[in-house]
Amino acid sequence: MAGPAGAKRAPGAAADAQPAGVTLVRLRLPRTRRAVRSLWPSALTTGRAWTIRHNGRRYAVFDSGGELQVSDARCPHNGGPLASGVVRNGTVSCPWHWYCFDLRTGECRTAAGYQLRMYPVLERDGRLFAELPGAVRPRSWRRLVRARKPAAD
Repeated sequence: MAGPAGAKRAPGAAADAQPAGVTLVRLRLPRTRRAVRSLWPSALTTGRAWTIRHNGRRYAVFDSGGELQVSDARCPHNGGPLASGVVRNGTVSCPWHWYCFDLRTGECRTAAGYQLRMYPVLERDGRLFAELPGAVRPRSWRRLVRARKPAAD
């Protein structure tokens, strides 16, 4: 089974090693396969969007013409829910203030200075995964104190 056009194919066993701080999260279609309601004419290419959770954070998954992209779930402008926005022609528009972001690069097409953080999508064994930030292990006070103490002679 071939994956969506936007998925990168992992080149074998060497790709199984993940960079430090990165976790592979499997992407699945939501249980309710509802399309995002669009205010635009049906002739335009519209897509679906949903959110996933990982390590206490939410991420938005966009299906734009059979290609999956993953980004932060909140708009960098004012925190609007991007998965509730309009997905069309490779862009997503925030439903709160209509800031428009390119789903390939994350660039804001409406105003300079805003960038949507995008995460890579990989295909392994016919399944799609997103490379999301791994859990950050909080440093305990004990480890911090040990690190600052001078070594005893």
